[in-house]
Amino acid sequence: MNNIPQITAEELRQRIIAGEDLILIDVREDDEVALGMIPGALHIPMGEIPYRTDDITNDAEVIFICRSGARSQRVCEYLQHQGYNKTANLSGGMIEWST
Repeated sequence: MNNIPQITAEELRQRIIAGEDLILIDVREDDEVALGMIPGALHIPMGEIPYRTDDITNDAEVIFICRSGARSQRVCEYLQHQGYNKTANLSGGMIEWST
């Protein structure tokens, strides 16, 4: 069940440049996103995900983002157990995005 699709920072950049209409959700804490987010990303802290599933579509791919890719991976696994089948994890997270 843990076959969560991974997307690299470079793949995500290319998709944004190509103009794809992407749904990005940043699951970091407030103090972390204050340091910068990927433009257009929605901020839903990891701890709020179980209470905010109404804000997350299951009709399109949703890419989850955190600092290193570990928390967003866990969010994807959680949502997969809730029946979401179009989640993807930004591997390497914002660390990779920023390099």
